[in-house]
Amino acid sequence: MSVADTTGRRLQALVAQRQVSGRVPSIVAGVVRDGRLAWSGGYGDLDASADLTDRQYRIGSITKTFTAVLILQLVRDGLLDLDQPASDVLGDVGYGDHTLRALLSHSSGMQAEPHGSWWERSEGVDWDTLVAAHDGSGSVFPPGQQHHYSNLGFALLGEVAARRLGVTWWEAVQTRILAPLGLDRTTYLPQQPAAQGWSVDPYAGTLTPEPATDTRAMAPAGQLWSTIGDLAVYNAFLTAGHPDVLELSRLELASHPQSGDRHDDHAYAYGLGFQLARGGSGSLVGHTGSMPGFLAACLVDRQHRTGAVLLCNATSGLAPDDLAQDLIEELQRCEPALPSPWRPNDAVPGALADVLGPWHWGNTFLLLTLESDGLVLGSHDEPWCRFAIGEDAIVGTTGYLAGETLHVVRRDDGSVSHLECATFVLTRTPYDPDAPIPGGHPPGVSGPGTRSTC
Repeated sequence: MSVADTTGRRLQALVAQRQVSGRVPSIVAGVVRDGRLAWSGGYGDLDASADLTDRQYRIGSITKTFTAVLILQLVRDGLLDLDQPASDVLGDVGYGDHTLRALLSHSSGMQAEPHGSWWERSEGVDWDTLVAAHDGSGSVFPPGQQHHYSNLGFALLGEVAARRLGVTWWEAVQTRILAPLGLDRTTYLPQQPAAQGWSVDPYAGTLTPEPATDTRAMAPAGQLWSTIGDLAVYNAFLTAGHPDVLELSRLELASHPQSGDRHDDHAYAYGLGFQLARGGSGSLVGHTGSMPGFLAACLVDRQHRTGAVLLCNATSGLAPDDLAQDLIEELQRCEPALPSPWRPNDAVPGALADVLGPWHWGNTFLLLTLESDGLVLGSHDEPWCRFAIGEDAIVGTTGYLAGETLHVVRRDDGSVSHLECATFVLTRTPYDPDAPIPGGHPPGVSGPGTRSTC
């Protein structure tokens, strides 16, 4: 489904304004809705007769998300564990003592860049040369203290994936991500039609060409080239998952904040290979990218099932994440995403028929209701916690009680006495004297009822 003409004009205006204010030779961008490219446009030095969605640009650190997906696939398949050190696979190498989780989340405290000349603008070195230059002594923070972005860390992750799979990192990306998603225009080196990367002189406004380097051992951190068309498909994958690549549930787990910095005022965090930022319906997930001559962004708003992708051929001049966020939010303002329709439940599980309804934690009123995806505790408008109903247990999925088991405690005659979850006791009346604390029984005195899980 495409956007309305007026929406398209407003999106185009955002792109045009940033091309001018950022003084970048060209920008191409697109918005994704419900898994499809709903709008695309460009501004600047572009061939009006060509397909803008098929013009390659370098995507920089968006490459890191491809590396992260490889690692997450191997964790899913039982071939890696997030909390094992990289040295389990790589042997005795510098920084090998850091866990895969710490490397993915940039929380290891290790140095940001490899030793030597600026790796992004220089011809790359092989793995052995990269390892020989780093003995692991360049850490700048203790492990786990705070977020510290490390390109070098993703070189280690790429090599971990390659060795576990017995192929090169690039071969793994091709076979395990690009092929299943049909990303035929995402490549290691540029393939025409491709944009030239430029450095724009900040005073004269003149252009200096940037090299299309092969970063070799550092490739897992920022090598790839792609198009708006391919990134839109990848954006849809990050929004909903793909059965042949990675399930949505695992992408969502990778989108929990793992590291951050207090100086960012909670506006930015990092998950397992993915940047997290405030915006859209609340949180945007994805990654930005920059390499000499290029800037890029690929962000998704999972709640609204929308996203934005953009590519431009300048080393600096604009904040790609800001523009991507503006495109997502402009789409929502002009054409709001519709929530999934409410549908009635077919039936109530027998063990829960007498559990639904009003409850109290102390004197705080809470409502327990059944929805299509489980139980909701709180209210329809402001749920406090949600629970999934399993065969053997009711387990929290969101909110304060996420991961905790909800127990239904019944009396000897089978009637419900109270609910208990992580010492939270819920009773039908405030401070029920026949229930444990916060009811009327002091510590050490048991109330009536036998605990069960359903």
